[in-house]
Amino acid sequence: MKHPKNEIFAERQLGLAHGRQLNLGRCGQLMAIVNVTPDSFSDGGQFGDLDDAFQFALKAMEEGAHILDVGGESTRPGAKPVSPAEEQARVLPVIRRLSAETDAVISIDTYRAETARLAIEAGAHIINDVSGGMADSQMFSVAAEAKAGYCLMHTSRERSVLAAPLEDQLMFLRQQVAEAKRQGIGDHNLLLDPGFGFGKDTGENLDIMAGLRTLQNLGIPLLIGTSRKRFVAALSGGTDNLSRDFGTAATTVLTRLAGGSIFRVHNVAANKAALAFADAMISRGFGEST
Repeated sequence: MKHPKNEIFAERQLGLAHGRQLNLGRCGQLMAIVNVTPDSFSDGGQFGDLDDAFQFALKAMEEGAHILDVGGESTRPGAKPVSPAEEQARVLPVIRRLSAETDAVISIDTYRAETARLAIEAGAHIINDVSGGMADSQMFSVAAEAKAGYCLMHTSRERSVLAAPLEDQLMFLRQQVAEAKRQGIGDHNLLLDPGFGFGKDTGENLDIMAGLRTLQNLGIPLLIGTSRKRFVAALSGGTDNLSRDFGTAATTVLTRLAGGSIFRVHNVAANKAALAFADAMISRGFGEST
């Protein structure tokens, strides 16, 4: 297989908690969504039981997931917040069991520093923070102390319209990356998430996707989270999960070819096939002239 020349596909290591590393670059990595919540927009209630969540995670790994992203609070618009204690009661038993019985890379989906700290103690390797470090002033220090992987997401929920989506993203991400580094998070521990669907309409999401390579100028691997989002449903022509999964697979191909490294998805099998196609094109030099 030909090795891609484009620097955005260069092999690199993501530093994780507990001394682990994740190889990025040559092939896309799949992150399976494990929502231990009763009200997720897509699959709420499906994995409310510890054993159900564990069995789903095992199936996701068999289908090709490299990372398991465990979340205990829905991030859908209008979702009712849960207490820190409830969030921790949902996610920590799942993480402990996954850590004890598998060798999976485990991510904790939370914006709370204390939940992140306890999750890392339970065996998590990555913090996936949808607030980009804005919700809890202690988050960066928790990630830095644990040497955990840290995914910093762009969100614009407080704004009804983005005058310039890419410029807004770059300004926010540069600011937060600088602060994360100032508080001790290493370059090799960082991931960036463009925040598809968070405070953005369909047009803004498409503008960001079309200009995704602009974010590569920050020199940090990208985590892509388009799975079953509303704008995907709008373009795929159906609101059911199957239609959304078809649309998600299309975005996986597009964003992988634009340099995405990790893909957070509900349907692992469908997106594994999409990634295989995209990676085959990358290995043959697709897009190297752009």
